[in-house]
Amino acid sequence: MVTSRLPFRPIIGFMNTRRNRGARAALLTLEDDAAIARGGFACTFSTSDEYESALISERRAQGRYGRPYRAWPFALFVGCAVAVAGSVLLFG
Repeated sequence: MVTSRLPFRPIIGFMNTRRNRGARAALLTLEDDAAIARGGFACTFSTSDEYESALISERRAQGRYGRPYRAWPFALFVGCAVAVAGSVLLFG
């Protein structure tokens, strides 16, 4: 009794077509993702100077570069005036 050969060729052919179909789909997906990613890197500014000037003007419009109000100069002036007036009254 002789054993017939196993059907390797049809099985391997079927596996290769499934593998190629999955690889082709993965390749197409990867190409689509790359095209989308390339579109995200487009910049509306032609130079870095143009970008920086737009960034600064936007921040100025938001009020980031305005002078913050600090009470220290006024408090220092009042403190010095009180010290001078106290020394005049004490030694005068």
